[in-house]
Amino acid sequence: MLFRSAVMNLVALPAFTDNYIWMLHDGRKAVVVDPGDASPVLSALKLHQLELAAILVTHHHADHVGGINDLRSVLTGPVLGPLDPRIPQPCSPLKDQQSFELLGHRWQTCHVPGHTREHLAYYCEARTPRLFCGDTLFSAGCGRLFEGTAEQMWTSLSRLMEFPPDTQVCCAHEYTLSNLRFAAAVEPENPHIVAYTQTCSGLRSQGRPTLPSALAQESKVNPFLRCAEPTVVQSAKQQGATGDSPSEVLAALRQWKNQFQ
Repeated sequence: MLFRSAVMNLVALPAFTDNYIWMLHDGRKAVVVDPGDASPVLSALKLHQLELAAILVTHHHADHVGGINDLRSVLTGPVLGPLDPRIPQPCSPLKDQQSFELLGHRWQTCHVPGHTREHLAYYCEARTPRLFCGDTLFSAGCGRLFEGTAEQMWTSLSRLMEFPPDTQVCCAHEYTLSNLRFAAAVEPENPHIVAYTQTCSGLRSQGRPTLPSALAQESKVNPFLRCAEPTVVQSAKQQGATGDSPSEVLAALRQWKNQFQ
């Protein structure tokens, strides 16, 4: 039985230099996503007097999985993630479009390769829907292509954009302002980028996260989601895009972003 009206509290736990470990809890039990460090999770569990019911993993990188083993002593449920032996085991593997229940809500996986070969995003159906997308989709950006291709990344981003536009984007890094500087270089006349930059600058000046974002917002400001827009295509071609297909545009943007100062 699903209790969709249950209050779900979202907490961004800062870790390392710019990571967020996401915690979702109902006042009694908590789920954490990508605990690269156990310390902030343990502190939050103690502060809110929560039981750690599950750990969700998006991909194998150390800043996303490094705290898993140190959390097992307080974990009362499973570690769930993609089928990848590089994730600390045991980790129960999930497939694409697999549904499961946690904290009285339905969750759905989405396989989103590009940043890594095996990368999952998690969509939580709730009054406020939330998408935990690891290093695939960032606010105003996307992840580097370490193990995948631009075509895979475009397909992955397109799949994520099929979720409702009010879905909160809970990505794993505070890269928003640097991503927006790049977005402004791609689309200097985009007023949404200017307005969003002002909003996010204000949040950071107060020491607050710019996240979560929303898919509706990302569709207006994120150049990696706007690879079919004429202004973005033109900028990509000026940077050496070999064609005007979305994946070719994304490849050029990603290469440009890798070197952008």
